[in-house]
Amino acid sequence: MQTNNKMAVAPVRRLIWQMSIPPLISMFLQYSYNLIDSAFIARLSETALTAVSLSFPITTLMNAASIWIGVGVNVLIAGYLGEKKQDEANTTVTHGLLLAFGIGALLNLLSLLIMKPYFGAFTNNEEIYQLSIAYMSVCSFMQIPNMAHIAIQKMIQATGNMVAPMCFQIAGVVVNFVFDPLLIFGIGVFPAMGIRGAAVATVAGYLLSMILAFALLLGKKQKVRIKIKGFHLQKWLIGRIFALGLPSFIMNALSSFMVTFVNFFLVAYSDTAIAFFGAYFKVQQLIVMTVNGLIQGCLPIMRFNFGAGNRDRLHSAFRYGTALVSGMMILGTLTVILFPAQLLGLFTASEAMRSFGISAMRIMAVSYLFCGWSTMISTYLQATEQVFPSMLIQLLRQFLLLIPFMWGLEKLLKITGFWLSFPVTETATFVLALLIFRAGRKKETLCSGTKTQ
Repeated sequence: MQTNNKMAVAPVRRLIWQMSIPPLISMFLQYSYNLIDSAFIARLSETALTAVSLSFPITTLMNAASIWIGVGVNVLIAGYLGEKKQDEANTTVTHGLLLAFGIGALLNLLSLLIMKPYFGAFTNNEEIYQLSIAYMSVCSFMQIPNMAHIAIQKMIQATGNMVAPMCFQIAGVVVNFVFDPLLIFGIGVFPAMGIRGAAVATVAGYLLSMILAFALLLGKKQKVRIKIKGFHLQKWLIGRIFALGLPSFIMNALSSFMVTFVNFFLVAYSDTAIAFFGAYFKVQQLIVMTVNGLIQGCLPIMRFNFGAGNRDRLHSAFRYGTALVSGMMILGTLTVILFPAQLLGLFTASEAMRSFGISAMRIMAVSYLFCGWSTMISTYLQATEQVFPSMLIQLLRQFLLLIPFMWGLEKLLKITGFWLSFPVTETATFVLALLIFRAGRKKETLCSGTKTQ
């Protein structure tokens, strides 16, 4: 019975832990793999690490598209279940799968078409160019299984089941982790494929996750199902999926555009600077996206209770989630500030990289707490269907404020100003996000008072 749904009745603090720990673990393992993947590749050469760093914006954009559809479906299904509309939830499942396969195939093709001119724009080094092509020509094929497994993951999470999606994601991560060294270095019966081996391991991991995800979705105990009988495409529903997932897409896609802009700036300094930022960003993503796993657990709780009209539980989830985000971001900041040399050592950093990389990591780590607060506010706005303000916060964080600060501070302070632009941007964004949030809450209070009267 929907009235017994734990999202409506379970204590909020316990519910947040139950909902957040599985995606938090999944994100930690996923981005640990990404970090270790780059660490293995760095053992080939700094040139290989530079090639992966140049590829990162493309793979990030592909992941952002997957999250776009997944989160849009998640928010819709959680809302429909909160409103006790089972048929609409099942219809959303089918639409989400069709979008995942269709858009996945399109992005697979586009990445193959753009990679040569893209890499050619960033490097004149023939070795880096060829390594980038070798890596991306395989990684492009991750997109269909990536989109499908993330869409199903979000569908099942919307029902309150966070453990099962964690399991099929972990299975893919384990495959990646095991086959990375085997295929990169040629251990035992496996051929030494170098950088291409890392890409093959990535695609294999996503493929396994997709297969397991479908097996889970088709199980008899799922609270949502694929609707086939009486199904027909509904353009307005597709529009809703795109609209509700758009803030999450922007948050993730802007990382891709941001790294692209960063590479444009850093190419004027050296290939080592590009390799460093690629390595650092893996560390940052491990911290930020692990916290984002926690926030993912808060999103369906807030969305469900918004749909059910329970404002007290909605606000309680936001407050407690923000407290947990703060603690995790402080821990991440201290880790980077205290151990930058050890973290760079994971990537076999050269003396040239260490000479500027240690201080750069400490400067950029100051931004994490403000990033967490802004993202939590953006997620609350997303859950309450305030889509434009939610998107605006992400645009401010990674584009509208960052690029001008990056340009101006780099002109004043050279490469040090470039690193400073990140904490300056995150601080300014949080101040603006807080103003947006307070204005929205004030409007919400006034509307509630009017309805009561």
